[in-house]
Amino acid sequence: MEFLIVAVTAFALILPVELPDKSVVATLVLSTRYPPLSVWLGVAAAFGVQCAVAVGAGTLIARLPERPVEFVAAALFLAGAVVLFLGARRAGHESPDEEQQDYAQRIKGRRTGLRAAAASFVVLFTAEWGDLSQLLTAGLVASGRNPIPVFIGSWLALIVVSGAAVLLGRWLQKRVKLSLIRYVAAGICLVLALLTTVAAVRA
Repeated sequence: MEFLIVAVTAFALILPVELPDKSVVATLVLSTRYPPLSVWLGVAAAFGVQCAVAVGAGTLIARLPERPVEFVAAALFLAGAVVLFLGARRAGHESPDEEQQDYAQRIKGRRTGLRAAAASFVVLFTAEWGDLSQLLTAGLVASGRNPIPVFIGSWLALIVVSGAAVLLGRWLQKRVKLSLIRYVAAGICLVLALLTTVAAVRA
């Protein structure tokens, strides 16, 4: 049961964090140039590697003295809440078209099959290092949660987001309020920050 709870926690944290992220824009642009299935497979593979690195980093951090690590993890969650809250406030002033043009310039020609999947992998792999979802994934592991369900939950959330971007990208951009999603994600991060801080104080 604990395994499932940790996986669901990771999924519930990463999904709203990643949905308004630039990775959705990148995946949307890729799917207009390459076959959608190839794009999704390439993007999912890139996210898998990044999740593995984030979980590995969190595992290494967790080997340090317990109380300082828990305070650092709490600080990561709190920083995530602040970043998401500020992002929600300015979401209405952002221009998705500018981001789409930026990614469109990186994508040259048309490719199919494995070449399209490889190109999609490279675009997401190079664009998404050090983003908030990776930091929060590492924070979950560093705060003492089992790395395996954290990896599964985080990667599954990213796979769902990338699939939604491929299938429903433009509809999501028009119909879903990014500010609301960011407020929800900020709330989740704040709750995790409080829980981790309480656990550190009691340790």
